[in-house]
Parts: sequence; C-alpha cells; structure tokens
Amino acid sequence: MFSFAEGASSFSVWLVWIGIFAALFILNEITRRSTIAGFLAFVVAPAVLTVLWFTVFKDTTYTDWFHLAKVYSATAGCIGFWCIRHVKGKDKTTGKEWKLSEKKWILCFPPLILAINICEAVARDIEVGGTYWDKLTMLPDGSMSVIGGPWNYMNAIAGILNIITITGWFGIVIRKKTKKDTSMDMLWPDMLWFWIVAYDLWNFAYTYNCLPGHAWYCGFALLLAPTACAFTIGKGAWLQHRAQTLAIWCMFAQTVPSFIDEGKYAVASVNNTNILFVVSLIALLANVIVFGYMVFKAIKTKRNPYTGELYVDLAKYQEVKVMAE
Repeated sequence: MFSFAEGASSFSVWLVWIGIFAALFILNEITRRSTIAGFLAFVVAPAVLTVLWFTVFKDTTYTDWFHLAKVYSATAGCIGFWCIRHVKGKDKTTGKEWKLSEKKWILCFPPLILAINICEAVARDIEVGGTYWDKLTMLPDGSMSVIGGPWNYMNAIAGILNIITITGWFGIVIRKKTKKDTSMDMLWPDMLWFWIVAYDLWNFAYTYNCLPGHAWYCGFALLLAPTACAFTIGKGAWLQHRAQTLAIWCMFAQTVPSFIDEGKYAVASVNNTNILFVVSLIALLANVIVFGYMVFKAIKTKRNPYTGELYVDLAKYQEVKVMAE
C-alpha cells in the first residue's frame, strides 16, 4: 500500500509518523486550551508565514490553487471557531451581555466552512480522474505521480454524501469551563462517531487518490490526531480539532515541503489500481450507510436534520450535550 524511501527502515518511518501524530495532538491541546495560543497560531502565524511563502520561500513552497485554498480555508475555519468560542460583548442599549455563539446566524459558519473544505477535495478528485484517467503521470510540479480512474469518481460521490449528512448545525454549543478543562470547545453534539469515521475514510481515500506522496502523513497521522482527541479528552469538538490540526499541518507543509516530498522520510503510495479501487469503495460504502441511516432517522423521528438536531435520542449525543454551558 505504501513504499518507503530507499535507505529508510520501517522503524524509523513509523517513529517519525508517531512524532508527527504526537506533535499534532499536543499542539491542538495547547491551542484549544489557551485563548492566546490559539490567536497566535491561527491569526498571527499565518499572516507572518504568508509573507515568507511569497518572498523568502517562493521557490520551494506550494502556490497552486489547491494547496493555497486548503491552508487558507483551514485557517479561516480556525479563526471563525475561535471567534464563536470567545467573542462576546455588551448591548449598548440594554446593557446585557451577548455571546457570538448564541447568534443563530453564526452557527451556519461551521457547516459552511466544512462543506467548502470537502468540496475542494471533491473537485480535485474529479480533476485528477478526468485529467489522468488510466495513466500514471507525474504532476506538473514534479512532487508525485497520480493515476486517474473510477476510484476518483466513487470517492467524489462519497464526499458529496458526506456533505449531505452534516446535520444538527443549530445545536452547536460551547463547552462549559471546569477545573479539568477550561478550553470552551465548540461542541457539535449531532456530529457523532459514525459520521466522523465516514469522513476519515473518505478523506484518506482522497489523499491516497490525489496526494499519494502525502497520504502516509496527511492522510493517516493528520486524520487520526483530531479523531483520537474527539474520542477521548476533547469529546464533541471533532470539527474544531480537525480544523486546528489541518491548519497546523498545512502551514508546516507549505513552509517545509521537502519533508514529505523528498528525503529519507518521504513515503509514497504504490499506485496499485486495485488498492485505489478498494480504498475508495470502502469510503463510498461507509458514506452510503451513514446517508441511509440519516434518512431512516429523519423519517422515523420526523425531525429535519438541517433546521434541528437529528440524533438527540442517542447516548453519545447526550454524552456531549451534558458538557455544554
């Protein structure tokens, strides 16, 4: 499924993978628990790095539409989520305190930025499938080779289904402060484990199809880090964790692209069409199942999955909801 660079042992590559996973997990913890760290990481750092990317690093950084869209959309998500969690003020007329998280219109932002992020990948899958159909071709930037085929379109459909199954937007809430956790995470109770798993399978298939030279790190370690946090110490805030780890990784990859494209620790897929097909098929089936379950629940409960919350009767939903302010 993957091939390691010549001279690299499986032990050393796994050690680097574990280091990247741990770094993403830890940096996410720091930025979610500290308001200042979050502001520095997702407002100040991208502003400084943007200048460097188009000046000092202009000959080595990625400047194609997809990589730039990815880093800035992920960063925009982080900034928006930071504002939802922390921005508040007083009404000049009534003197009452208001919180941005209580404004219904702002709760449309998380699903919108998520859908945009998925659409970017869906568009790339379709582009690779159409441009490189049945031919192994080196990309114009020389970073890696891709081969297009039906797997690209299967995974594009999986991505579209993943967007359709985003439910319970207006149920987004803020985690109440406790002695153990003062993060004020952006909780999304209706975004449950089955949707997250379907997303991870789809996104891994996307990276394996379109970014085969990056799938080991950004399709494996990068996906697992926010999911591990959402299933353990940061329950209910997967989207926030995903945006933050993605933004951190994209900024790193933009600044030091040689780490994943060249050298001892570069890892590439084997470009086996059978594996490509199976990976995308699994992603498609998972998202079809989640879509079917969403439709079943909507019909059975007569709840609208977009104007309200759909999975309120499930234990995992209630486990998250009880942590809210």
